[in-house]
Amino acid sequence: MKRILAILFVVLWPLAAVADEVRPAEVSILSGWRMENGHHMAAILVSLEPGWKTYWRAPGEAGLPPVVNWEGSENIAEIYYHWPVPEVDVDNGMTSLVFHDALVLPVEIVPVDAGAPIRVVADISLGICHDICMPMQAKLRAELPVSGVRMPRIEAALVARPDSAAEAGLVSAHCTVEPIADGVRVTAKLHLPALGDTEFVVMEADQRDIWISEAMSARRGDLLTATADFVPPKAAPFDLNPMSLRLTIISSGRAVDIHGCDSDRPLD
Repeated sequence: MKRILAILFVVLWPLAAVADEVRPAEVSILSGWRMENGHHMAAILVSLEPGWKTYWRAPGEAGLPPVVNWEGSENIAEIYYHWPVPEVDVDNGMTSLVFHDALVLPVEIVPVDAGAPIRVVADISLGICHDICMPMQAKLRAELPVSGVRMPRIEAALVARPDSAAEAGLVSAHCTVEPIADGVRVTAKLHLPALGDTEFVVMEADQRDIWISEAMSARRGDLLTATADFVPPKAAPFDLNPMSLRLTIISSGRAVDIHGCDSDRPLD
C-alpha cells in the first residue's frame, strides 16, 4: 500500500501544478569561492515561502528529490554534493525527508582547469509541498570566478552535514541480503553509539530506479538493526552488492552517513 501511495503522489503532481499557478519557491546559485585544492565550492539555494517544503536526495515515502542536469556547463570535470541533514517529516501517516524555509545544497565542483572560470548551465527539477504538491523546474546560468568569497550560508550548510562513520564512532556495519518475491530484503546491523532517543534509518542503492521501503529499525545498546525491502523495476530478486549501499541514521538534528556495508562476516 505504501508503494502505491508513493506512486500516486508523483503522478498527481502535474495536476496540482495546473490547478494552482503559485510558485512559492525561488531557485538560485550561490557563487561561492575557489578552494585551496583548486576545487570550487558553490551552492544551489532553494528559497521557500512559509509553510512550504522541498525534499532531500532520498525523499522518503512521498516526494521528488532535486535532479540537476549540468549539460552545457564548461570547465567542469566532476561534481560532489554535500547534503545537509534533513528533517524527518510525518504527514498523513507518510514519512518524508524534507527542508522547510530554505535548502542550501553545497556543490563542490572540480574544474578541468583550476585557473579558469567555470560556466554553469544547470537545469533543475524538484518537488515542493504545502497543502498541495507540485513539480518545479528552474534554469540557472552563472559564471564562477577563479577567486570568489567565502559565503556564510554555504559554510553553515557544510557544518550541517552528517557525521562520517568515523566521526560518529561506527565500529562495524554488516549486512545480509535475502531474496523476496519482488526483490531483496536487506538487514543491516550497525555497531554504533545512539544518536538520540528516536533514530530514523534510510537505505539507498546506487541504482536510482530501485524502490526502497521505509526501514524498520530497533536498537539494543550499541547495536542498531534495520531492515528494508529493495524492489527493482522488474519486481524480481536481483544481485545487490552490500558495499554499494549508503545508510544514513538521522536523530535530533544529527545524522551519520555510512558508505558500504560489509557482508563477509556473520551477523551478531
